[in-house]
Amino acid sequence: MQNLARRIALTAVTAMIAVAAAAPALAQSAYPDKPITMIVPFPPGGVADTVGRPVAEALARELKQAVVVENRAGAGGATGIGAASRAPADGYTLLMSLSSISILPEADKILGRKPAFTIDQFKPIARFTADPTVFVVRADAPWKTLAEFVADAKRNPGKFNFGSSGNYGTMHVPMEMLKSSAGFRMTHIPYTGGGPAILALLSGQVDAVAGGPSAVAQQIKAGKLRALAHWGDKPLQSLPDVPSLKSLGQPVQFAQWAGLFVPAGVPDDVVAKLRAAARKVAVDPTVVQVIGKAGSPVEYLDAPDFQTYWDADLKVMTSAVRGIGKVE
Repeated sequence: MQNLARRIALTAVTAMIAVAAAAPALAQSAYPDKPITMIVPFPPGGVADTVGRPVAEALARELKQAVVVENRAGAGGATGIGAASRAPADGYTLLMSLSSISILPEADKILGRKPAFTIDQFKPIARFTADPTVFVVRADAPWKTLAEFVADAKRNPGKFNFGSSGNYGTMHVPMEMLKSSAGFRMTHIPYTGGGPAILALLSGQVDAVAGGPSAVAQQIKAGKLRALAHWGDKPLQSLPDVPSLKSLGQPVQFAQWAGLFVPAGVPDDVVAKLRAAARKVAVDPTVVQVIGKAGSPVEYLDAPDFQTYWDADLKVMTSAVRGIGKVE
C-alpha cells in the first residue's frame, strides 16, 4: 500500500510539473487577449497618423482585439518613440514610426544628450509606405517652379522660412539636404508634428514645407497648396506631374517611410503573429484604398526585408544629420 501511495503521489507531482511547464506556452498562444496600444509619435494629421489609423483598424480585425491609436507628439517624434522603447516587451505596445527613428539617436549624440531611445531597442514588423517628401508652397505664392523659389531665396538670404515636425525630423532633414545642395538659406520653424506644420503653411506662418504625399496631396488637389518638386527617384503615383529634385539638377533623395515596430524583447511567437497580421493588412482593400486616397501607395516590406532597408536608410540618415550639425 505504501508503494502504491508513493507511486500515486509521484504521478500527481509529475502531472503538476507538466502542467506548470505548459502554462507559459498556453498563455503565449492566447496572444492577444486584451487591447493593444499603437503609439503614433506625432499629432493627428501627419503621415504617421494617416497610415497608422487604417492599419490599426485592420490589425484589430485580424487579431480580434482592439488596437487603440495613441498620439504622443513632441521632440520631432522622440517623445513617442522613447515611450515605446520603454514599454513592456509583451506585444501589447506597437509603434508606428516614420524614418525619424533612424535620425533622432544621432541627433541626440550631436546635441550631447542621452538618446531618448536606441535603434537596438526595437524589432521591425513591417514597412507600409515609403514616400518621398514633397516641396510645397501655398497656391497663392509667387513661385511656380523650384528654380524660381531657389533664385528668390538666394536673392533674399534668410528671408523665407519653412515649417517641420521638429528638429532633425522627417520634414527638417530633407529641407536641409536641399538647402545644402542648391546653396540657399531659409529659417527653420519647428512644430510639434507634420499636421501643425502644414496648418502653419496654409495660414501663412511659414513659406514652405517638405511633407509626405499623404499629408499634402488633398490640399494640392483642393487648390490650397502647390508642389514644386519631390525627393524621390521616380514619378509619384498621387502627383505624377511633380518633377523630382534629381531631374531638376539637385541630387538629393529622401523617403518618409512609415513602419511598424515592437520593443526588442517581444517573444518571437508574438512577433510572428504580428507579421502574419501585417501581411494581411498590407493587402486589405480598405487600407489600400484609404492610404492610397490620402496620397500614399502601400509599399509593404516584411520584417527581414524591412530590416535590410532600415539598415541602409540608417547609414544615409546618420550622414545627413552629421552634415546638419548642432541645432538648438
